Amino acid sequence: MWHPLGGVLAGLILAVVVVGLAIFGYYYLKFSRLVDYKLRAGPFPSTSMIFAAPQAVTLGDVMSPEEVIEQLRRSGYSESRSNRMGWYHVRPDAVEIFPGPDSYFDQEPGVIKFSDNRVVEIISLRDNSQRTQYLLEPQLITNLFDRNREKRRLVRFADIPKVLVDAIVSAEDKRFFQHAGFDPLRVLKAAYVDLKERRIQEGASTLSMQLARSFFLDYRRTWRRKAAEVLITLELERRLSKEQIFEYYVNQIPLGRRGSFNIHGFGEAAQAYLGKDVRELNLPEAALLAGMVRGPSFYNPYRHPERARARRNVVLGLMRENGYISEEQYRQAIEAPLTLAPPGMESTDAPYFVDLVNDELNNRFQEHDFQAQVYRIYTTLDMNLQRAAAEAIRVGLQEVDERISRRRRRDPQLPDPQVALVALDPHTGAVKALIGGRNYGVSQLNRVLARRQPGSAFKPFVYAAALETALGGGPNIITPASMFVDEPTTFWFDGKPYTPSNFKGEFYGRVTLREAIARSLNVATVKVAQAVGYEAVAELARRCGMNLQIQATPAIALGAYEVTPLEIAGAYTVFANQGVYSKPHWITMVRDRLGNVIYTHQIEQRPVLDPRVNYLMVNLMEEVLRSGTGAGVRARGFLLPAAGKTGTSHDGWFAGFTTRLLCVVWVGFDDNRELNLEGAHSALPIWAEFMKRAAELREYRNVREFEPPDGVVTVEIDPTSGQLATPACPVSRAEVFVSGTEPVETCRLHGGGPMRVASWETPAGPAAEQPASNPARRRPAPAAKARPGADSAPGSASNQPGSQSPEKKSFFRRLLSVFK
Repeated sequence: MWHPLGGVLAGLILAVVVVGLAIFGYYYLKFSRLVDYKLRAGPFPSTSMIFAAPQAVTLGDVMSPEEVIEQLRRSGYSESRSNRMGWYHVRPDAVEIFPGPDSYFDQEPGVIKFSDNRVVEIISLRDNSQRTQYLLEPQLITNLFDRNREKRRLVRFADIPKVLVDAIVSAEDKRFFQHAGFDPLRVLKAAYVDLKERRIQEGASTLSMQLARSFFLDYRRTWRRKAAEVLITLELERRLSKEQIFEYYVNQIPLGRRGSFNIHGFGEAAQAYLGKDVRELNLPEAALLAGMVRGPSFYNPYRHPERARARRNVVLGLMRENGYISEEQYRQAIEAPLTLAPPGMESTDAPYFVDLVNDELNNRFQEHDFQAQVYRIYTTLDMNLQRAAAEAIRVGLQEVDERISRRRRRDPQLPDPQVALVALDPHTGAVKALIGGRNYGVSQLNRVLARRQPGSAFKPFVYAAALETALGGGPNIITPASMFVDEPTTFWFDGKPYTPSNFKGEFYGRVTLREAIARSLNVATVKVAQAVGYEAVAELARRCGMNLQIQATPAIALGAYEVTPLEIAGAYTVFANQGVYSKPHWITMVRDRLGNVIYTHQIEQRPVLDPRVNYLMVNLMEEVLRSGTGAGVRARGFLLPAAGKTGTSHDGWFAGFTTRLLCVVWVGFDDNRELNLEGAHSALPIWAEFMKRAAELREYRNVREFEPPDGVVTVEIDPTSGQLATPACPVSRAEVFVSGTEPVETCRLHGGGPMRVASWETPAGPAAEQPASNPARRRPAPAAKARPGADSAPGSASNQPGSQSPEKKSFFRRLLSVFK
């Protein structure tokens, strides 16, 4: 007989079941729509991609097929014909290359043939014509980061190495390819532990559940969130294959921070922590990254290398237990050291360069949203040269830090010196490498764009303006052999005195223009500027792309007015490019998601110096490296033909170039305090190290001598008089001149005609003031004490026209000031 209470109970149970199913159906439908929307919209944020410059393969290059294949793989090519970026086919003596629809190029296939690791033939497969050069696909530098500074590098399941798949499933979910989204036994075990401990403690998440959580939910450890996680997991398992789920997981999982960025996915993690493409991971590296999933910060290999290594070895042990590796492989792998990307410099991502690109995109294309839409931005960056720059800075800063550490004993609060390096192709202005600081994670200030006094790195523009007098004729033509008297001198300008100083107070008497720039003599340089006119120097600086606010005052001669390292690099292209200015640029082309070109850069150039004058200037700057303040370049082993100039103000500078590459290095403090290291002992070591490494690269190896153009003559002179050498002259040297300006009188000191010193010596008093046609409208900026042999900037503020009288120094402070 049916009991009424039983009917009530049955009704309650039925009601609970119906309500439960309704609630389940509601939330299942809710999360099903969420999953559907997410997958249709694309699971990852749409973002633009920034690519480096394509690498050229030229007929006759010494390189192997393996090198070409490695470059293609780094650029996203594979042997699969379905690869949208492109594919390649390897023959015994050649590599066939087939760009895909996502390629940088117009899908022109080609064949590169080799013999004895040398390129012997290049054929276009479009028309079977012979070529002298083939451009390989540009490498991806990085994706543009979003407002959360999240970075990921998407990889496909087909490109994930098996060793990484094995490591991840061993570490996180060994039955991933067998279960239906969650493991009931692991869930029950976790629930038992949580109930026993009365708090959420035990984890039982499968890869599918981790993906559901990271894609759709937050990381709060509550039962409600866990229930939602299960529903989403079931929907993912219903909609996607195991390979698709694994691919999404590999691209989404958070793996810590590198510098100022949040790293998402194993593709980005491989680059950030190991400096490698994910496809190149070996067994220990795959186990290291897989082990970080459990706690990216706790197992960060930079901050906690022992923890990271121990966790890696645990993962290796799990891989052995699961049968993925042998006992021998396990033993070898656990003995392997942690081999990480250099910690101080994010060279592979070139973050300062990327910021520069991002800023220009936002300024130039304000109607486009590069963070929310997919664009392909092709740049000028040379990835190999960027790595060389990062390594040169790492090595060079060790020497600077050692010198600074001696001062830190007296001043424990002394910050670390900062650095900037920019390298250009001087013939096009293309920025090939750029680093704006010693650690992007600590400071994102791009010092390549920071204005600083260049000191003596500016002096070549003074001497170039002087040498231009050879083109106009007249009695006061200045040549490399012109003589100036280097002695204590007060210059009067705008009714005020200006008394620059020489390094250590040393003066050299009569010197030629060549000796003045080689020794970086300050007083002689100001006399040269005065002779040619301060306005002529300022006007030349502006023509060379420098700060338009540069004023025509005596202080201009010694680099008192602020410019950026990028401006100096652009200005020096004039010297390295036969007198033609090449404006620096870093973006070559922009394409939208459909492949339409929305921007192509046009090289901007303009003639600035007559080629004859320019050659004279380059020849003088070669002397700086041969016997002057830049001689340390040769002592450090860089022996290729080059020219350059050191600079010292509050900071250290070196700017120099070969026929293939131009580089500027700056070293100093962000707060503008005195570095107290000459450019020869701060920036020059980094420059020399960089250029040595650049010379090892194919593109920058074949450096030529600087060749004189027509209209330049060479004669033997006596450097003590600047006149034609006679047999009686004890010393002579070959000197270069614009034809028609060479000396015609023989050396007066050793049996020749009357000697003539420059007729523009400075009278003592206001009569020497700059002519009214070139008035200065503003007082020169204060600068550090002048230092000729060590390239100093203008004298101290007390020596600037119109400056306040300085506080009287003690004997000890005066003694110290001698060595500045």
